[in-house]
Amino acid sequence: MIKSMTGYGVGSKENGQVKYTVEIKSLNSKFLELGIRLPKAVSDKELTLRGECSKLIERGKVNVMISSEYTDQTAKASTINGDLLKKYYTQLQEIAFQVGDKQASLFDLALNMPEVVTNNEDEVDEEEGKILMAAFHQAIERFNTFRLDEGKVLKADLESRVKMILSFLLEVESIEGDRIPLIRERISQYMDDAVGKEHIDKNRFEQELIFYIDKLDITEEKVRLRSHCNYFLEALTATDSNGKKLGFISQEMGREINTLGSKANHAGIQQIVVRMKEELEKVKEQLLNVL
Repeated sequence: MIKSMTGYGVGSKENGQVKYTVEIKSLNSKFLELGIRLPKAVSDKELTLRGECSKLIERGKVNVMISSEYTDQTAKASTINGDLLKKYYTQLQEIAFQVGDKQASLFDLALNMPEVVTNNEDEVDEEEGKILMAAFHQAIERFNTFRLDEGKVLKADLESRVKMILSFLLEVESIEGDRIPLIRERISQYMDDAVGKEHIDKNRFEQELIFYIDKLDITEEKVRLRSHCNYFLEALTATDSNGKKLGFISQEMGREINTLGSKANHAGIQQIVVRMKEELEKVKEQLLNVL
């Protein structure tokens, strides 16, 4: 089953103390372009998250946004080391007295000294990390479900367009019966008008005519185009999603359609070929969004 590269999923988990919300969005890209925004407190989880994204998302321009919300808003408040603050303040007073500086804001200086203020956001226990990863995997699950649902729509559209190309091929086969006789008649008439029947070497003319008509034969192109279309439809139903493989098959289909048009030498067939090309271009546009 094919998947769309466009996806969206939100996951949210909490344990009574903290709630983590993970939002994942993706758009088309040939490779995995990953952007992660997460709270500083869980920045150590970034490598783990990137590894999981690489494994579970595969391709696309992906944005992962993580936010946290604490039930107790003071749980992550900064802590002031009072004893250390007093020690710094006393030392600064002594130095200020020695140099005769009575204007210095000693308290502000002491407050900004190393390790006086500790930011508790840098401290995350193992349980909180598990809550984050649970929210992430919930978001991934919903994200991939979204991709699968979008993939079903893409599959139906691609299938209908390739079947349309096959129906056009049947139209080609229905009108090509008079193609060779018309070419033979046109060339014969041209030779008669140009040099006259009495001056034409019939054996040589037939040999050259057979050689020319053989170059216009489109049997192989029809066989290969039908084979490529059937292979494309088969790949659509495969268990894995492989947009690159479908893209390669569509390129081969395009080659056969182009050759068919160049060798047709028949207005009706060339008009059908134009319609084939229109459908194939729409197929290629849709494949840009297939994982």
